[in-house]
Amino acid sequence: MNTANSTVSDLLRMHSRPARAFAVLYAVTCVVLALNTAPRAEVRWPVAIAVIVCVAAAYALVAVEGDPLPVRPALAMTFSGAIASASVLWVVPAEPAPHPIELWPFGMSTTILVFMCVRGRTAFAWCGMLLMLVVAALWSYLTGPGFGYGLGLTITSVGPVLMGTVCAYTIRPLARSIYLLRARSMQRIAAESAAAAALEERDVRLGSLDASARPLLERIVSGEPLDENERIECGLVEARLRDGLRAPVLRVPEVDRAAAAARRRGAEIVMLDDHAMDSASPEVRRAVYREVVDVLDSVSEGSVTVRVLPPARAAMVTMLVKGEDVRRIEIGHDGRRTGN
Repeated sequence: MNTANSTVSDLLRMHSRPARAFAVLYAVTCVVLALNTAPRAEVRWPVAIAVIVCVAAAYALVAVEGDPLPVRPALAMTFSGAIASASVLWVVPAEPAPHPIELWPFGMSTTILVFMCVRGRTAFAWCGMLLMLVVAALWSYLTGPGFGYGLGLTITSVGPVLMGTVCAYTIRPLARSIYLLRARSMQRIAAESAAAAALEERDVRLGSLDASARPLLERIVSGEPLDENERIECGLVEARLRDGLRAPVLRVPEVDRAAAAARRRGAEIVMLDDHAMDSASPEVRRAVYREVVDVLDSVSEGSVTVRVLPPARAAMVTMLVKGEDVRRIEIGHDGRRTGN
């Protein structure tokens, strides 16, 4: 989950598999209720329309992304309850009084309106509720009992929408606070991890420096003259430290050994790092190291400049080998040679 863009829909997992399973259960419930309504219906196809409208609204509720809910889907859901209710009431007589099951579009559509509140479309939800009440009032007026009769049968649907409104004004700000705190926590953890990694890297480098430089420093401090081998070793230590500063990504044991051997043979080795390998996979890095080692092992004089290029370049690493002739070797972002 992307914390920076997370919403209350993510908090409630409105687009998850359980939510879609709930939508399927909702659709099955609509079908069952419609089948119980059909025997008293004068015409049955409007009942089918009511089912389709309710199911489509439920599907859109869990499928449509965005917070708040985009205007067009919200507008369609606003009218879905009125359309479904009108479709059923049109074919259900007012007298004798309809069974509560026959008023199922009101309850099922109210569920949609409640979740519209949670998804930031409270005004649309209340407009939908008002349209449903108008449909009920007109139905009872046109069929005889009067406005009050229809309102009395359906006014209880207002309660859940009111509760949804209260929850929306409570949950939505709370969700923003939760995700803000989570983002800050993740930033703090990332900073602490980076600091710990830096300290660990520092300790590793200090250990390496201590192991390689301390014996020579102690030898120098002793005041005794250095022999030729010790002078060469001092140069190798200095070069290795320079490599660690200029090209830390190339400071791996196999490259260190190959570079030291090439320097002992009289070759001048320069390593530079402009960070193209920072995001390379371990497999690609190993392939690059093998290529570098092969080149270093092949030289006994002249110079070799190994450069990790900037990230935007076509090649990732170049090696310029100067000896009896001049060769330029390029390594691509897949760790393979692309040119000689």
